[in-house]
Amino acid sequence: MIVQGYFLLAVTAFGAATLLPFPSEPAVIALATQPGYDPVAIWLIATVANTAGSMVNWWLGRACLRWRDRRWFPAGPGQLARAERWFTRWGKWSLLLAWLPFVGDPLTVAAGILQVRPLTFLVLVGMGKAMRYAVVLYVLDAAIYAYRVSAG
Repeated sequence: MIVQGYFLLAVTAFGAATLLPFPSEPAVIALATQPGYDPVAIWLIATVANTAGSMVNWWLGRACLRWRDRRWFPAGPGQLARAERWFTRWGKWSLLLAWLPFVGDPLTVAAGILQVRPLTFLVLVGMGKAMRYAVVLYVLDAAIYAYRVSAG
């Protein structure tokens, strides 16, 4: 049962970073509130899977630029233009914000279009996503602690 939970978390986190429009945080929170799950494993699995999903967007930007006008492409023309402006202004460091809603996916596609090196991409995107999941788990832990203290 626990392995299935981790597997579903990985699938959810991966999908949330690709073409599928849903957040991964609810899955992280749901799993972290169940007995028997290790918060460090949740953090690691969510981070690695979500970063791998972003790599799909990087690849789409790098190899499939000819399809950017398709409806299924992860970023529309306006989002791509905005991401490219951000990327031009802030450079590769903007990839630390790849976890942000509405901006993150276009940023990762723009990184592929602008031919950011894969290792640089993985390190920066992974760091940003790791920090995001660490904050989610920390806030959850603090909320649970506060609830238990107030409940007596």
